[in-house]
Amino acid sequence: MRIGLIYDLFDDYPWQDGEAFDADVENEPEETVVACEEALAGLGHETVRIGPARNLLSCMDNPIFDLAVNIAEGGRGRNREGEAPTLLDLMDVPYIGSDALTLSLSLDKVWTKDLARAAGLRTPEYAVVSPESQTISVDYPAFVKPRYEGSAKGLTKDSKVDCDEDLIRQVEHVMQAYEQDVLVERFIEGSEFTVAVIGNNPPRTLPVIQRAVESASGIGLHVLDRKGLPEVDHAFDLPGDLTPELEFRLEKAALIVFEKLECRDFARVDFR
Repeated sequence: MRIGLIYDLFDDYPWQDGEAFDADVENEPEETVVACEEALAGLGHETVRIGPARNLLSCMDNPIFDLAVNIAEGGRGRNREGEAPTLLDLMDVPYIGSDALTLSLSLDKVWTKDLARAAGLRTPEYAVVSPESQTISVDYPAFVKPRYEGSAKGLTKDSKVDCDEDLIRQVEHVMQAYEQDVLVERFIEGSEFTVAVIGNNPPRTLPVIQRAVESASGIGLHVLDRKGLPEVDHAFDLPGDLTPELEFRLEKAALIVFEKLECRDFARVDFR
């Protein structure tokens, strides 16, 4: 089978003057594409590099692959992750990964939180701040995030705020730098975990991973140790408190989110 690889490298969307320092953080290094090619070749498949979703336009009427593997993040805007699956649907070419509706919905932290809460899962209290907002009412400490981003984009040590002055400053910064609404959540102290889900009918989880958090702030290492931020030299904790009972609860919750969002093939769900 000939498999098309759809992805975004760092060079595909070069950083532009005036953009946030981490505007390209979701994109992939060359090594990721090579790893995909080697894995698929090992299974006996031929691969063809498509690159960004926009490159699909050149083969809309004459697809050059039988199946696509989509890991592209897209260009700009809150529907960017849906670009590739939308075009693939128009081409009537099957693909690995969720469809455009699921990808756009899950990029919206607020809608995802509401869906999880409706399914009976616990999620922090929150407020959404838009340019039209007059007041913000939250409990401290709070955590400030862009509404429509992933890969810890827009998160730094300043994202955790403890007073009105810091909250207003960080909200204004995020709104200006990322040009979107801001999500302000109650900060949850404690351990952090991530659960990968793969497959369909039924999906299954991979072993739960515990993430390190900074001792002083409680912010995850994956937030602080990123390109464009100062080198991390703080103490981090990895408590090792992942019991079999907790792992079971996390896996169950991850599967609920996977199914309620109607994800396909693979996903990742993070927990505190």
